[in-house]
Amino acid sequence: EMFVIRQTRGHGIHKPRQLNAALSITTAFVPSGRDRPYEDVLGEDGYQRYKYEGMDPGLSTNRSLRAAMDAGLPLVYFIGVRRGIYRAIHPVFIINESPESHEFVLGFMRGEIGLDLQSLTLTERRYALRTTRQRLHQPIFRERVLHAYSSACAVCHLKHVELLDAAHIIEDNKDDGDPVISNGLALCKIHHAAFDRNLLGITPDSVVKINRQLMHEIDGPMLRHGLQEMHNKVLFSPRRLTEKPDRYRLDIRFQSFLNAS
Repeated sequence: EMFVIRQTRGHGIHKPRQLNAALSITTAFVPSGRDRPYEDVLGEDGYQRYKYEGMDPGLSTNRSLRAAMDAGLPLVYFIGVRRGIYRAIHPVFIINESPESHEFVLGFMRGEIGLDLQSLTLTERRYALRTTRQRLHQPIFRERVLHAYSSACAVCHLKHVELLDAAHIIEDNKDDGDPVISNGLALCKIHHAAFDRNLLGITPDSVVKINRQLMHEIDGPMLRHGLQEMHNKVLFSPRRLTEKPDRYRLDIRFQSFLNAS
């Protein structure tokens, strides 16, 4: 289960004095404008990396992660999503170590411990990447995007969080599809589905457009109020410049909408 918690201490590797193995690892929040996509610490094999504390592999905290790996013990991974707020991902496992890179390799199944990462097939690497995105990147992306948009749909302002998604402007399996706020939009379920199917487009100037065919259909109140009345509406966007939807990405996606129309 993944949930948001408050944590007041710093970041790093947590090991109680009376134990040999670590219980948790933490990646601290970095303010918008200085953060990097999670792909910066994602290996070509699709598995997430976690850096040593310092450079010495013999440091007690680094030894505690090695002990967790050797014993096949699960850890909790706390990831900062904004100042003072962390999302807990559990369980994660230390499945391998790269001493030359001063880092450990994270997986989500105990059975992956000791996996020969060099021998993975292309299909296996793609599966690992998809799993990492689903279990690690997407929950963090959702948390940050919804917070930036004040937990409201950018098109219709619906504020029921359970009915909201963090939509990618550029899909995460394509170039420029980084899991960063400027590549995200908070959308309700219906507008997310319409956006994904090019029934709803957004110009680089953040103006909502509805597919021409839909504009001439007569179906009922949902079509009329939920989609047709959104045509030419200005998108609600975050206040911070670094969190606003990226014009370049919007332009690429809008061309896809125009081609489909």
